[in-house]
Amino acid sequence: MEKIKIDTEFITLGQLLKMVNIISSGGEAKWFLAENAVLVDNELETRRGRKLYKDMIVKVLNKEYQII
Repeated sequence: MEKIKIDTEFITLGQLLKMVNIISSGGEAKWFLAENAVLVDNELETRRGRKLYKDMIVKVLNKEYQII
């Protein structure tokens, strides 16, 4: 599991996807989420603006990311 350190209260799902180089721009997030299963704390998520707070776990493309 890869740990993603944030310095703010939260980041969005689109920002996370960009940070881990899954997408190259924020505009790709909507398309990516429509085509791929992304789980936030084991629940399917399709909103690129979903707020991710510390201790949340995101599963995407067979990888796990924990917000710290």
